Amino acid sequence: MHHIKPQVTKKGGNTRNGKGFSPEELKKAGLNRAEAKRLKIPIDKRRKTTHEQNIKTIKAYAKKEKTKTKPKPKQKPQPKAKKKAKK
Repeated sequence: MHHIKPQVTKKGGNTRNGKGFSPEELKKAGLNRAEAKRLKIPIDKRRKTTHEQNIKTIKAYAKKEKTKTKPKPKQKPQPKAKKKAKK
């Protein structure tokens, strides 16, 4: 579903994959919610913690996604010129 997952540190010092990045991590990485949704970065609004590793992950992913080439829009078909009828 999502391309990236945040690392969350538990009480014992163990890490696990989180459900989404905290809003503060997005802010420190220089993204807002709309940009994160456009880049398909998962957001967990309940999380309050910030981890430097997650901020670096967001920055690297956003930079990679923004540099991808966008597909060119298809050209609209031009209306054909009407031929004059001979009399």
